[in-house]
Amino acid sequence: MTAGQVAGLIAAIAFLILVFFIGAFLMKMVRTLNEVNKSVKTMTDDIDVISKHAEDILASTNTLLDDVNHKVATIDPVFQAAADLGTSVSELNSATHDLTGKVKSTAKKTATTGLFAKLGESLYNAYRGRKSKD
Repeated sequence: MTAGQVAGLIAAIAFLILVFFIGAFLMKMVRTLNEVNKSVKTMTDDIDVISKHAEDILASTNTLLDDVNHKVATIDPVFQAAADLGTSVSELNSATHDLTGKVKSTAKKTATTGLFAKLGESLYNAYRGRKSKD
């Protein structure tokens, strides 16, 4: 064998080893891609199930929200009546406070008038007693 033939044989063996390693790499890649495809399919199926459950939950939530809104609308007049009652009680309290102030003022005036009346009566009695002595 000549040197050229030996070099060609070495190149052929190197090329054969290269093809073997590339083939092994490609086989591992095919297995990995198959696993990825299985994982994607499983995830797609799981996402479909989750999506179905989410739709059911949203439908239930919408029904529940409609029910709550209806019940709130039903009891809303009660809260309005309670607010009106609170306003009425506040106005009554204010009116009572004003009336109490007026009664106090009138009582003070009456007491003062009564005091002056008694003083006038005493002075009249003293004047009459003095006049009868003269």
